[in-house]
Amino acid sequence: MDFAYTPKVEELRQRVRAFMDDLIVPRIRQWNDEVHAGHYPVSFMEDLKARAKAQGLWNLFLPHLHDGEPGTRLTNLEYAPLAEIMGRVSWASEVFNCNAPDTGNMELLHMFATPEQREQWLVPLLNGEIRSAFAMTEPDVPSSDATNITTRIARDGGDYVINGRKWFITNAAHPNCKIFIVMGKTDPDAESHQQQSMILVPRDTPGVEIVRNITVMNHFAPEGHCEITFNNVRVPASNLLGEEGSGFALAQARLGPGRIHHCMRSIGAAELALELLLDRAQERKTFGKYLHQHGTVGEWIARSRIEIDQARLLVLKAAWMIDKVGAKAARKEISMIKAVVPTMHTNVCDRAMQVFGAMGISPDTPLADHWTWGRALRYADGPDEVHLQSIARMELQSSTRGAAADYLTPPARA
Repeated sequence: MDFAYTPKVEELRQRVRAFMDDLIVPRIRQWNDEVHAGHYPVSFMEDLKARAKAQGLWNLFLPHLHDGEPGTRLTNLEYAPLAEIMGRVSWASEVFNCNAPDTGNMELLHMFATPEQREQWLVPLLNGEIRSAFAMTEPDVPSSDATNITTRIARDGGDYVINGRKWFITNAAHPNCKIFIVMGKTDPDAESHQQQSMILVPRDTPGVEIVRNITVMNHFAPEGHCEITFNNVRVPASNLLGEEGSGFALAQARLGPGRIHHCMRSIGAAELALELLLDRAQERKTFGKYLHQHGTVGEWIARSRIEIDQARLLVLKAAWMIDKVGAKAARKEISMIKAVVPTMHTNVCDRAMQVFGAMGISPDTPLADHWTWGRALRYADGPDEVHLQSIARMELQSSTRGAAADYLTPPARA
């Protein structure tokens, strides 16, 4: 296998990294100051987005653009190293219109929306003019199993009426969030995987209420991880995405690419954490020795490099498989990276935080924020345990029982 980046990807890597170094990294302090002062979106975001679009660094995540849709055509494998660079700064992907959950929502609309839905919602999302949210998770049921969802989407003449409660809905507090893709049950009596549907709900529809923006490990995200109630929310039947009963299948189509994008960005966050750890370990001394000369810290450095590179290779394999055989056929690899990468992410950030001492848990480094998001990723798009069970089930299904018996060497009988 050839692990080298193609000239096309290498050129894009250099351009994205230069954009990050020249225009995004110098704005980190200003971003923090404005957000903490309650000014969101930040004052410079639209300028940075316009610059990224002008440089052709736009919608890099979408592999199969149609004619007329703005962006650069890249495979998932080609996009992976670019997402990794963006992951070094928590808000950078928005600059390139490659931020979650908009990327997954654009994928859904790209694949399943009607021409009218595409014109109304996909085009402005692709242009970076609006933001969106994906309302699936609920507080009262274990949403790792989507068949548990209780939000009701009931047909009433030419409309659907929605009642239910969602939470940890990312992006819902963003002032530019204009559309929710809501998952609920249209037929509770159907077969378990055909009860759910998805429907487009404009943010300003009567009956939609943002109850609160929930903090994550006491970290406040200005774009929001919100609790939302839908009280007799009425939308036209034409807002249905796909067909009635297709919600579960649509969710699987959306979550595959979304999971791998999270993992790509996590690797970038872990790389930054290791770079900060290395700098700190070479400039600070305790008990007459640099930190890296202490055996424990040296081992942390080595293990961090091994774990990051292992995770990256597995993510690249999953991206390659999605490109070659599709997300459904690559579901085991997607579950594998989703189970591996968040833990790697938090482990590396935790080591870097320890090397920095008290500074590592302060806002003077990005480590605490990156660690917090890595910990949250162990739930996002399915908890570790669900993915591990899925991997085990697929391994058992593909195994040939007794095939390895010839390798056993029981004692010879007398």
